[in-house]
Amino acid sequence: MLGCGTSFGVPVIGCDCAVCTSPDPRDRRTRVAAVIEGDDGARLLIDTPPEIRLQLLAAGIPHVDAVLFTHEHADHVHGIDDLRAMSARRGPLAVYGSVETLARLRARFAYIFDPAIRPQPGTSKPELVATPLAAGEPAAIAGLAVLPLIVPHGDVDVYAYRVGPVAYVTDAQRVPPDVVARLRGVRVLVLNALFDRPHPTHLSIPEAVDVARAVGAERTLLTHLTHRHGYAALAARLPPGIEPAYDGLTVAF
Repeated sequence: MLGCGTSFGVPVIGCDCAVCTSPDPRDRRTRVAAVIEGDDGARLLIDTPPEIRLQLLAAGIPHVDAVLFTHEHADHVHGIDDLRAMSARRGPLAVYGSVETLARLRARFAYIFDPAIRPQPGTSKPELVATPLAAGEPAAIAGLAVLPLIVPHGDVDVYAYRVGPVAYVTDAQRVPPDVVARLRGVRVLVLNALFDRPHPTHLSIPEAVDVARAVGAERTLLTHLTHRHGYAALAARLPPGIEPAYDGLTVAF
């Protein structure tokens, strides 16, 4: 788990609440991202938030084999230029997402994806190869079985990803029954949870608990957390098998 915070991050700029000023390092949350590593060492990066360079350095991850984008919102993609360091050393890097997400990334970051735009001599840009994924259709990426699934995020569709025994679901406002069915059997579920009250674009904490119970993973980690909930207090009130994630958390299975 590279980052577990909401779009504001925690601490929030200008806030002196108990969580933003907490000495507990688990209450310092950068924007959401994760790495899934296979038995052979292949690594899939999920999203490129603004802090991705610092997150990868902190985790000691020098490279990834592919990137899975959930959607194009700023807190999930605006660190994309930091992929430049990896592609400069290892050659073009494969990135994946929905047709819509990749199209919006091409429009927003034309200097990366337009082959007619070349960097000035002596400079560089990320060398990325974008490949769309079809929802509900498994794909082999870096030797790992990846299943993209659609979850609604307000008026935007987001890709959740199941990679073998782990599933990563962020920015879901709800998880449809057909997606729950395809997530059953995972050992580890990562799931977004925002406030105690309902929200128009994200699961609330009670809703996330209900989804976790419906999926039935051995371990559910809540991510995309706000400064309304400190790690220790939230962990103490969650049911067994469900816990807050924190930046730097590693789960082996």
